[in-house]
Amino acid sequence: MSRLTVNVDGGARGNPGPAAIGVVIRDSDGEIVEEHGERIGAATNNVAEYRALLRGIELAAEHGATELELVGDSELVVRQVEGKYKVKNAGIKPLHAEVKQALAPFDAWSIRHVRRAENADADRLVNQALDGVLDG
Repeated sequence: MSRLTVNVDGGARGNPGPAAIGVVIRDSDGEIVEEHGERIGAATNNVAEYRALLRGIELAAEHGATELELVGDSELVVRQVEGKYKVKNAGIKPLHAEVKQALAPFDAWSIRHVRRAENADADRLVNQALDGVLDG
């Protein structure tokens, strides 16, 4: 059993505007396994948050995770994935379905909302990608 914690963040400057995602994967000891930041083109904040979540799930699977703890600072996205909020936006519905499908192979997963300050590493990667500090 391999349990990983995945912090995700997405952001757009302009909403919609230039957007990027940030993903930080930690092992059960809290050690960083991978950091990933990339620009994703023009998107809204919510689309960027979902794209970050999807990338985080993909990367965790590549690292052999069987259990996931997802952590994000978008209350809307966290509550939608938990099933507490309905997904009303037509542009978000396919991304939400994709996240649910991506989570299906895992033995267990959870998602929780944190304040932006508690998601600083992922937030930093988003801003670095938007500022052109990261390439890919």
